[in-house]
Amino acid sequence: MELNPVNASPLKQNKNSYGNILVISLFFLWAITANLLPVLIPHLKKACRLTVLESSFIDSAYWIAYFAVAIPAGLVMKRFGYQKAIITGLLLAATGSFLFYPAAESRSFAFFLFALFVMASGMTFLETSANPFMTILGDPSTAVRRLNFAQAFNGLGAFIASMFLSKFIIAKNIKSQQELDLLSPAAMDNYYSLLFHRVKLPYILIGMVLVLVALLFMFTRFSNNKPVRQKTDHQVRNLSDRTQLKWGIVTQFFYVGAQVCISSFFILYATSVAGITAYDATNYLGLLLLGFMLGRYFGSILMKYIRPARLLFIYGTINIFLMSFIICIGGKASIPAFIALEFFMSIMYPTIFSLAIRNLGEYTPTASSYLVMSIIGGAIFPPLLGYLSDLTGSIQLAYIVPLICFIPVVYFGWRQIHKDLNTQTNL
Repeated sequence: MELNPVNASPLKQNKNSYGNILVISLFFLWAITANLLPVLIPHLKKACRLTVLESSFIDSAYWIAYFAVAIPAGLVMKRFGYQKAIITGLLLAATGSFLFYPAAESRSFAFFLFALFVMASGMTFLETSANPFMTILGDPSTAVRRLNFAQAFNGLGAFIASMFLSKFIIAKNIKSQQELDLLSPAAMDNYYSLLFHRVKLPYILIGMVLVLVALLFMFTRFSNNKPVRQKTDHQVRNLSDRTQLKWGIVTQFFYVGAQVCISSFFILYATSVAGITAYDATNYLGLLLLGFMLGRYFGSILMKYIRPARLLFIYGTINIFLMSFIICIGGKASIPAFIALEFFMSIMYPTIFSLAIRNLGEYTPTASSYLVMSIIGGAIFPPLLGYLSDLTGSIQLAYIVPLICFIPVVYFGWRQIHKDLNTQTNL
């Protein structure tokens, strides 16, 4: 007979705590890699001499992996358990990290995209496994609290990536095109060699950390490792009739597109519109993501007094006005608007997710996998922004793409408000 976690011995509780810390570290790690993308985009744009559209494929290569690998990752998890799926993801992500070294040596943009896809494939394994695994590590009554605590480390990882690790990649003195035109061919080649060299160290360090964490998982015994088997024969047909889920998937698709566009092109916006150096822009990017982290905590408190659907509607409406300010006014005054934008975006992903799957009962696991796959919006909308920027010559105007993406978010919140009102009336 298994011990109840509440009545477990101190030794068992210590083991559970150690296991929790290991799983929580995964939330931190995938935030690190995802939030280095806004730094890679302007850096590789310069090093590989890309257009804005071409540089947007950095986002596409990363986020499309979530769509392509989510189902295989789920199958591995169901067949071999959470722990082996996590180890697979860590080693796969580490492989992608180490591939940055030969990519930099070859100076091949296609090689960088391949390395990013391999890394993101590993992170897809981690996200698919870590969220449900966290809920079964310990007392079931505190599962939601544990998961929210773990997700807070996403914000911490994002802040550290943008505020500190970015400094390894973005140099203080970036030469303008006019300065480059004055260099000799040998000096120019040496300059670009240094740009490629700067991406090696941070990704080698990330790869080493991923391997270390994989080793820790290999030598750790978890009492709960196998996922609960779910009925799948008729779930897809039944889910096709759930209007709420359909709107949730569509909304999440647009929201993730907006989130990725806003942060990924922020440095390019700050340097070309606000007149800030790329190095200083990484500090502001850190403030953006700090606002995102703080907004998640503040939003959780507000939800004690305001229904999640209403808060989603209010925040979405505020973000449409903020996006309009960024597009129409611009300049340095837009930087506080970006920080506020991230603050009000913070609750959107988990709120849309929870509203879309509520009351689905036994269909919740399948519905959740569809919502995870909607992350592909992060691969589709950045190239649209990049194409519009190249077409018009204005990245400021191109930010109309994430503005449009917030419209479905507002509409989804409005639909859920009316659904709540109708439910109360029927009661």
